[in-house]
Amino acid sequence: QVQLVESGGGLVQAGGSLRLSCAASGRTSDIVRVAWFRQTPGNGREFVAATTWSGGSLFYADSVKGRSTISRDNAKNTLYLQMNSLKPEDTAVYYCAAGGAVWPTILYYDQRTYNYWGQGTQVTVSS
Repeated sequence: QVQLVESGGGLVQAGGSLRLSCAASGRTSDIVRVAWFRQTPGNGREFVAATTWSGGSLFYADSVKGRSTISRDNAKNTLYLQMNSLKPEDTAVYYCAAGGAVWPTILYYDQRTYNYWGQGTQVTVSS
């Protein structure tokens, strides 16, 4: 089993920045992919960004591309999401997720292919 714990959410004004963190523990050797998704009330989880746990491939949703950066620190078993130029429409609960290997890479965008999820952290962007 893998446990994921997010932190770093909060209230920020439009145009501001936040860095979300996701600490992984347990059988981290099972992790091949990590990702961030977000969810607003009444809607399903939306893909935000993903990367391989070993580094290299990066995937971003068009809605955050150019404003957000996903990264990880393997020594700390931690995943990050740096979000800049935040907009009110970025308001959501943000979840980190982890999973094993999948192919093709389009599946990185599919929440159903992730086995492990954190509890979520709220991000609120005021206008």
